[in-house]
Amino acid sequence: MPAGDDKPELAELAPMARRRLDRLGRMALQVAYRVQADRAAGCPIVYASRHGSVHSSVDMLAALAAHEPLSPTVFSMSVHNAVGALYSIARGDTAPYTAVAAGRSTVEAAFVEAAGLMADGAPEVMVVVYDEPLPTVFASFGDEPEAPYAWACRLGPGVLRLQWQADAVEASREDLPHGLAVLRFLIGGAAQLDFSDGQRSWQWCRQ
Repeated sequence: MPAGDDKPELAELAPMARRRLDRLGRMALQVAYRVQADRAAGCPIVYASRHGSVHSSVDMLAALAAHEPLSPTVFSMSVHNAVGALYSIARGDTAPYTAVAAGRSTVEAAFVEAAGLMADGAPEVMVVVYDEPLPTVFASFGDEPEAPYAWACRLGPGVLRLQWQADAVEASREDLPHGLAVLRFLIGGAAQLDFSDGQRSWQWCRQ
């Protein structure tokens, strides 16, 4: 499994903005900054996280149950597209961005969204994939291996072929969180990756 700092320094972001982020947000923006590097603004971005900042949401629900006040900062950053908004503001980037969550097929949904953006004329699209283990209170709902991770890539046309079909097959069993299984396929030498989320089957192929 890839190793790294699960709470990166994120020196590219101003301290005031950086303090607003939880661990997952820092991870997501660190890989985004590293992939963008010194490139000019203007590349559409798709953010993909199955659970998002669910830990913050659970903390806020616990505070409500205890009749305690909510933190406006925590509330504002718990929204699924908050990480993308902060990154866009920090870079002064007016390119479109979107945030997707589609269960076990979240990574696939992100790449389909990226393909749509390229079909609309974008020469390339950045995809940022990030997640972390569920809070203890939701642990019984886990249906895949879990680990904190974040990665990003820039896509151009003609790199991959991703196809799906609706069926009722059993969900695939993987030895990594699905987001990391896709990353292993992207950076490895395998020609194909087959995956089922229990409702539909996906096939990744290199062009």
